[in-house]
Amino acid sequence: MTTTATTHSAAEAVAALSGPGGHLMPSAALSSLLGVGASDWARLAGHWDELTLDTYMADGGTYRFRRYGQFDLEPGSGELTLLPHAPYRQETDVNPLNGGIERVFAPLTESFAADPLLRSVLVALGRIFTEVSGTPRWNVKLHPYRIVASADQQGQPAPEGRHRDGVTFITSILIGRTNVTGGESGVYANDGARLLTTTLSEPGDLLLGDDRRTLHSVTPVRPADPGLPAHRDVLVIAYTAR
Repeated sequence: MTTTATTHSAAEAVAALSGPGGHLMPSAALSSLLGVGASDWARLAGHWDELTLDTYMADGGTYRFRRYGQFDLEPGSGELTLLPHAPYRQETDVNPLNGGIERVFAPLTESFAADPLLRSVLVALGRIFTEVSGTPRWNVKLHPYRIVASADQQGQPAPEGRHRDGVTFITSILIGRTNVTGGESGVYANDGARLLTTTLSEPGDLLLGDDRRTLHSVTPVRPADPGLPAHRDVLVIAYTAR
């Protein structure tokens, strides 16, 4: 893909976020924007094997594995600073299922936080969001998730249902799908109108939303073959204006 086409991919995202508020960027477009290929996505995916069980699920589910970390980002200079590890908290008006408490998750591993593809993603998305809002500096919260499914338990990527996260912009990047069906993502306007529906299927497929003006949801995942391991790996990244 040419440089002109790559620039066009970012411009399309800016236009969609400035307009309706949601946008799907296919893996090929994101990979071209970042200058990466399949081997880079495969290397990044290896970090998902190091996630730990989320023990805070109020629904009693044991289907979610995760870590957590946050960065300070200045997109103009590309300066990205890993912040000290801290508990994660959402209030119940944002997350009625698991909100209202401080949740202490395992931190990002050093190798994950330093992965060049991760850092390229964070800076590139920050520049898109700065173009939309004019914000020069961002707090960036990372949520790598593995949602597992079995014959006995479906996986819930969004157990709270249709929701927003109480941030400025929210993104979800597919890292991989193994033996799962379902996992359809939806983005909705505040009045409930559906803006887009998609099933992220290729590593690097990216869904972006203006969290101030939209809500999002993901349907449950189930094993395609109940006798084999099944999981859906995503990276959810939340940008909040500093």
